[in-house]
Amino acid sequence: MESIDKFDLAILQELQTDGRLTNAELAQRVGLSAAPCWRRVRALEDAGFIKGYRAEIDRHKIGLGVLAFVRVDTERVTHEATRKLEDAIRKMPEVVACHYISGTGTFELQVVAQDLNGFSAFARQNLMNLPNVKDLHTSFSLGEVKANSALPLGHLAK
Repeated sequence: MESIDKFDLAILQELQTDGRLTNAELAQRVGLSAAPCWRRVRALEDAGFIKGYRAEIDRHKIGLGVLAFVRVDTERVTHEATRKLEDAIRKMPEVVACHYISGTGTFELQVVAQDLNGFSAFARQNLMNLPNVKDLHTSFSLGEVKANSALPLGHLAK
């Protein structure tokens, strides 16, 4: 699958809005019959446009009231040292996102915790002991303005 057409685009948009749609509901919404819609969804999955399906869980409802943004500065940037740090970060379920960043720092982490005491203990026991870490700089979310995992698709409608 090299490019997507208006039906594929509509499928992606609908599934981003509601990943639990049945194939019949999806087909109706995008203007296809069920069999071609199902084939298109499978093709989008096989081509990697759709990476998976998951439930969006409210972190507050499950007791994770703290969201911290942690910039990690490293001692040195070598392939081996960076790989070890990446591997260690991937093993931490409290780190819900990690990005290489430009400017000051090497990584930006998003970390969840039950409360400030829980975050403090996690930072002291885990983050500060990561391999090759020189320094940590933390900011805390004071409230969400927008938290949407849906990607904009308008640029594909050409």
